[in-house]
Amino acid sequence: MMKFYFHPLSSYCWKVLIALYEKGVAFEPIVVNLGDPAECASFTKLSPMRKMPAIVQGDEIVNESSIQIEWLDSLAGGAEFIPADSKQALEVRYWDRFLDLYVHNVMQRIVGERLRPADKRDAYGVSESKAQLRIALDVFEKHMAGRAFVCGGAFSLADCSAAPALFYANKVLPFETTHPHTFSYLRRLQQRASFARVLEEAKPYAHLFPSEQAA
Repeated sequence: MMKFYFHPLSSYCWKVLIALYEKGVAFEPIVVNLGDPAECASFTKLSPMRKMPAIVQGDEIVNESSIQIEWLDSLAGGAEFIPADSKQALEVRYWDRFLDLYVHNVMQRIVGERLRPADKRDAYGVSESKAQLRIALDVFEKHMAGRAFVCGGAFSLADCSAAPALFYANKVLPFETTHPHTFSYLRRLQQRASFARVLEEAKPYAHLFPSEQAA
């Protein structure tokens, strides 16, 4: 059986979990604690950069969330996350990259600052990151006007990327009133069975997410 190495609070793990639940793939979930030296050493053999999640099936090891979801598309049955049409596939891959690079990663930089010791924090860097995030949300807001999904009329890789990125972005830079199309889309994602399941499973770990006051 496929093994899925992850942490229930990790946003990039959420991205792949959504795809797994959408596709209905059976897997063995293995929670990784990188704070444990033995677990960290073991996981590094699977993911040299120590980035979660990691997928292991037989002798095959698959890393990087977008690659993992595309790999899942090669499995028989279930949802299709990248369209067969080459033009549509490029659009999906573009928005996947946009959401990861300009929303997801920028959000993580802001959260990362909250985890630093007080004397090591970079207030100016946080301000810059929030400005970058606002620009990305502005672009995405314009794109999502009148859309049910990020690309076309079907749930895709881009939506798998959007769910965790927007969920956590809304925690560090709330956008309910400033970006109504994006906020409405996030609410629809949270009601979707796959993402609702991810959020429910993450609840026991939610207290570990650092609040703004922690910064």
